[in-house]
Amino acid sequence: MVMGKAKLSKPLIFQSKLLCVSLLYLVTTLFLALYTSINPTKCLFRSSPFDPVQTPFFSYPSSYGEHKYVIPTHRTSCSSPIYFSDYWMVLNEILHLSQNSSVSSHALRYMKGNNKNFGGNLSTQKRISYFDLLNDSVEVPCGFFKRFPISDPDRMAMESCHGVVVVSAIFNDHDKIRQPKSLGSKTRDNVCFFMFVDDVTLKRLDHHEIISRNSSHEYNVGVWRIIKVSSKDLYDNPAMNGMIPKHLVHRLFPNSKFSIWVDAKLQLMVDPLILIHALVVSEKVDMAVSKHPFFIQTMEEALATARWKKWKDVDGLRNQMETYCENGLQPWTPKKPYPSDVPDSALILRKHGLNNNLFSCLLFNELEAFNPRDQLPFSYVRDHMKPKLRLNMFEVEVFEQVAVEYRHNLKKDGTTAGEFSSLKRTKRVTDDLFINSSCCSKCHNYLLEMWGESHD
Repeated sequence: MVMGKAKLSKPLIFQSKLLCVSLLYLVTTLFLALYTSINPTKCLFRSSPFDPVQTPFFSYPSSYGEHKYVIPTHRTSCSSPIYFSDYWMVLNEILHLSQNSSVSSHALRYMKGNNKNFGGNLSTQKRISYFDLLNDSVEVPCGFFKRFPISDPDRMAMESCHGVVVVSAIFNDHDKIRQPKSLGSKTRDNVCFFMFVDDVTLKRLDHHEIISRNSSHEYNVGVWRIIKVSSKDLYDNPAMNGMIPKHLVHRLFPNSKFSIWVDAKLQLMVDPLILIHALVVSEKVDMAVSKHPFFIQTMEEALATARWKKWKDVDGLRNQMETYCENGLQPWTPKKPYPSDVPDSALILRKHGLNNNLFSCLLFNELEAFNPRDQLPFSYVRDHMKPKLRLNMFEVEVFEQVAVEYRHNLKKDGTTAGEFSSLKRTKRVTDDLFINSSCCSKCHNYLLEMWGESHD
């Protein structure tokens, strides 16, 4: 100590910058944890401290309007937030699983044959006969009874995709191509991105000078490799053509171990590797899909489909639901091992393997038999198939955090591109689907139990 005036020194705790920073981090973390526990107003995700790619993957012309007509979300609570692991740990684990997993689409044997119809045009009893897979030697009908009309170079590129594939599709110029956000620095090296389009969509992309149809090279828009599908050789309904890459992704990409289907109305906001790890790998499931934001019962979705003219063949809808009721469709109750019978199928995460692949094949067969409204046969197939599907139906607020939803493209007459005028209108919807025939409908018991549950 110096004689005379004493010199004041800083407390020891403030003399270490590292210690100060550590204490600040600890206090901040504890505060956020406490805030989250007592005031869960948002779905907070613990993202890994990696530096995502910030540079835009593609510069769109202003005329294209890829970010127009976003659908806002108004959910103010979060009942089940999910937490993301470290990006580099996730990357290494997914790579390890992809390289060493014995799971492949070859765990299921597929029926072959030549048919004018892509799906084989199977009868009800024929479709049901494959729900219980007694042994692996059974050949299951799973589309591809005629060639999927794409080029050989595109087919080779799809077959060379190992690991994780992200798939989307736009038919009839229904939506816009949007680039995913928050991709890790190594994600594009280890994840494939494929977008299937028809000639109508390709023409619109050429109009906006996003691609050139006269090019002899492959089409690429940002992260997406564009695959042209000659839809004139498939179904008359563009929506049904979109069901092929949506639900038969394991057949189009036979060497991929994981996949994410993203409806083109969505923009992915989280790295796909992190999503697969958090919602599929960590949960030890075959498939992950969001619960529907409004409906729990399959029949609620069927009634809404008729009422809002999402499918205009009401007699066909009634026949479909009565077929399911006659063959064992049951309303949702808490006794079921799933939280809902109705998914939001705009985002589907899959681990390719026997269970997932069988479910996807059986579901596609139902769509081919009736219509492309894939929420209607979902629980019917899920509840009746054996072996059982291990399914993670996550909360709606999780879906709203990992993807941004946009409205479909508008046509000049004010309708959306999805309202296909060529569809046969067999009956205008003036009443609910079963309102005039519920007393003698094959779904009478289902409806009584569903309404009984709702009025308890």
